[in-house]
Amino acid sequence: MPKVVDHGARRRELAGAVWRVLARDGVADVSIRSVAAESGWSSGALRHYFATRAELLAFACEEVIAQVTARIRAREKELAARPPRVVAEALLLETMPLDEQRRLEAAIAFSFLALGLGDDRLAEVHRRQFTLMAQLCEGIMRALRPDDPEIARRARRLHAVVDGLTVHVLAGHLTAGEAARELTASLDLVS
Repeated sequence: MPKVVDHGARRRELAGAVWRVLARDGVADVSIRSVAAESGWSSGALRHYFATRAELLAFACEEVIAQVTARIRAREKELAARPPRVVAEALLLETMPLDEQRRLEAAIAFSFLALGLGDDRLAEVHRRQFTLMAQLCEGIMRALRPDDPEIARRARRLHAVVDGLTVHVLAGHLTAGEAARELTASLDLVS
């Protein structure tokens, strides 16, 4: 009987290998060869799933987007009965690099900003991530200030604050705790 292969699980396994290489060596060192070595696969076997480095990177980032989105949805359900301000802060903290997992997710997401400058497929993935974050910020602002005619402008500011705090943590200018406190202070100004 032929072996049944779960291709989705194998692709997710490869995404994990990309994340580990990225975390350890940086995005410049992510290649078919380095990911194959990290995963214990041959380069030929990996190319069965991803023909190019760009395809591999795009899939790894899409997996990050799916992981963060699932975590945010779970938190929304968990906090459904809580005040909008509590929900807002909890959801935004899920997107910020406050622990090793979220730090890796943020590093991957922000690396796509630079990678997308030279590759349309990677730019598309970054736009998707950016759009989802913008939608989250707009939803938060609608919950915090439902009658405010300036929702879109305030949502853009909130998005910029979260992205800025994330960059500061990734660059080592703020600790995770400092960034969380700055987010709290920013939300206090708009809620």
